[in-house]
Amino acid sequence: MPALTTYTTQVEPAWVDYNGHLRDAFYLLIFSYATDGLMDALGLDSDNREVSGHSLFTLELHLNYLHEVKLGAEVEVHTQLIAFDAKRLHLYHSLHLVGDDMELAGNEQMLLHVDLAGPHATVFTEATREKLDAISAEQSELPRPALLGRVIGLHAKV
Repeated sequence: MPALTTYTTQVEPAWVDYNGHLRDAFYLLIFSYATDGLMDALGLDSDNREVSGHSLFTLELHLNYLHEVKLGAEVEVHTQLIAFDAKRLHLYHSLHLVGDDMELAGNEQMLLHVDLAGPHATVFTEATREKLDAISAEQSELPRPALLGRVIGLHAKV
């Protein structure tokens, strides 16, 4: 199984800057909607959140802008499950023109499963764990994203 397609949209006029390019904040908006799509695939959709009181919170993310995205572009997000444990989920979203393999932007995220009553971290339910196991098995042959684990910084001048 390839990475999941978790969100598809067209770049709207309100999302572009004076150069006709997608504004940096809207890349993250698109990736945020893709996380919602992953939550739906895991059974953590709005109906489940209301019943279970569980959700995912973003702990950390890294965003890399690789190529321009212009007004009217039809884009889709591919989501790859990198790893998970009892309470956390490490994923990588990549932005593409619909039907194109070239990565336009990449977004690495660490998410925490939360009981909203606390709020406090809580273990994934058995049903969610089974879905995570299935996605992990289906994606086991995918290569690790090239930008995974990047660190930002400047090299010291000598």
